[in-house]
Amino acid sequence: MSNAERPAASTALKALAADVVCIVVFAAIGRRSHAEGLTIGGIAETAWPFLTGTGVGWLLVQGWKRPTSLAPTGVVVWICTVALAMVLRKATSAGTAASFIVVASVVTGVLLLGWRAAVRLFLRRSHRQVRI
Repeated sequence: MSNAERPAASTALKALAADVVCIVVFAAIGRRSHAEGLTIGGIAETAWPFLTGTGVGWLLVQGWKRPTSLAPTGVVVWICTVALAMVLRKATSAGTAASFIVVASVVTGVLLLGWRAAVRLFLRRSHRQVRI
């Protein structure tokens, strides 16, 4: 990949921030739906296994190279987020019921892949308008 093709560092940081926001929102929604407190500490306690997985996913796929790509970046980050979160939750005696795994997989998938799909759609539409 040439320097001209590499995304700016700010793009990678914004993409990483978007992933972090998605996970924090997921944790907050989960806590709210189970009538748990929406404190910073509570949200952090719920989010940390998922955020750890997100970070590992970014490192494995080198997310800074193609931060907004749906595949491979988005897919690898999503799979690592869920897989590592479940391992860490199991290791810390947090819940890993089958229904939770399904819900966590679906919701984090919609969030982590959804924003990337929206960016892709926006960029395609913007590109078409420039051509006209």
